[in-house]
Amino acid sequence: MAAYGAGFAALSLLRHRAFETGRFDLGNMVQAVWSTAHGHLLQVTNLHGAQISRLAAHVDPILVAFAPLWWLWPSPSLLLTTQALAVALGALPLFWLARKHTGSSRAGLGFSLAYLLFPATQWMTLNEFHPVALACPLLLFAIWYLDEDRLLPFTFFAVLAALTREEIPLVIAGLGVWYAIGRRRWLAGGAIAAAGIAATAIAVQVVIPHFNHGSGSSFYGRYDAVGGSAAGIVRKAFTDPGRLLSVAFDHRGTHYLLNLLLPIAGLALAAPLVLVAVVPELALNLLSSVDAQSSIHYHYVAAEIPILFAAAAIGAGRLGRWAGAAATVAVLAALAGNYLLGPMPLWRFVPGGETLQARSAHVSRHDRIAARELHLIPAAAPVTATNALGAHLSERKRIFSFPYLRDAAWVIVDERKPSLGDHNDRRGGLGRIQQLRRDPRFRLVAAADGVLVFRRR
Repeated sequence: MAAYGAGFAALSLLRHRAFETGRFDLGNMVQAVWSTAHGHLLQVTNLHGAQISRLAAHVDPILVAFAPLWWLWPSPSLLLTTQALAVALGALPLFWLARKHTGSSRAGLGFSLAYLLFPATQWMTLNEFHPVALACPLLLFAIWYLDEDRLLPFTFFAVLAALTREEIPLVIAGLGVWYAIGRRRWLAGGAIAAAGIAATAIAVQVVIPHFNHGSGSSFYGRYDAVGGSAAGIVRKAFTDPGRLLSVAFDHRGTHYLLNLLLPIAGLALAAPLVLVAVVPELALNLLSSVDAQSSIHYHYVAAEIPILFAAAAIGAGRLGRWAGAAATVAVLAALAGNYLLGPMPLWRFVPGGETLQARSAHVSRHDRIAARELHLIPAAAPVTATNALGAHLSERKRIFSFPYLRDAAWVIVDERKPSLGDHNDRRGGLGRIQQLRRDPRFRLVAAADGVLVFRRR
């Protein structure tokens, strides 16, 4: 755990210094924490330049807890380091859970090691910073205490997990179903399930529309092909279930499921009742039109990882004297999966190893020049920036995403990493930079290695 926390915190910080993070999403979280620390609760600048509440997009108020820490360590490094340490801490309740069900400390250590080697765990840790990543260790603690019939600490960790994103209470509702059926604790399990469903319904139907000026979540568009909303998806399940299945289990979705199950040797299937809790999150990811949601390289796996490992640990306990062997298989599968799919930079030196983003922690000469040019921007000035540069300028009241200029007093762009809004676009980005060069409202005050700084006249 200590090695994982230190190693992945260091990798995360190096990736940030190498400008592999973005205004969306790390900068968005940084601005929400900075605003809260300065008395403006969860205020952010959205993609189009309007000042809104973070709650208009996602219900993740756990960000408020970072405000007092920001007073002590006012840096994006605070969020990146906290995320790495928190994910590492999830190995502890998993160890307790596996040791209890297998009767073996060695098996417990095996499952904990497999969790830390699991490719999806590591990609999630390095995927900038997202509050929902904290749900991973929090749900593991909640599962442990629920398995121990200790409902008070379970409630504490479940509530904290629910504060990381609006759909996480559905996972908690699934744990209530498991508890009700598996333990015959019908009243307590039913209450947990009802509370989880109600919490998500309030977040989606009340909180987000309230802060979004009466409109629903902007993310509903991802589900236009399958109903366009939670109610629409339910209707589609009755009127055209084949459509849902064809979308969920296409080539991309099938690979996603294999990338989740094979690096744990499919052991999660040994406790199918526990997997009830992961169904809502899997459905949201598999039915989305956004490719990132059905990929292990992003934060969307945060609620799936703890359920898969809890199911594997509990399922291994049913194998009797083979439980220790199951833990060994889990470690070997996770190690092989990491070699083929994981983000650790060392694999690029091994034949056949994963090379995706293998050099993303390398801080180049260009990155050092960009860091120097950033110091030209006054701390409180409204600024427009390309996405990668914006992650380093979000500790302010207003920051705009290039090419939106609004009332920006400064503009800084990187011709090496041009972007439009929240996505990379070399051709379109370079075209808009050329337009900016001809804009009479701004004058170029600095240019170094493709990093251009403009100031409003």
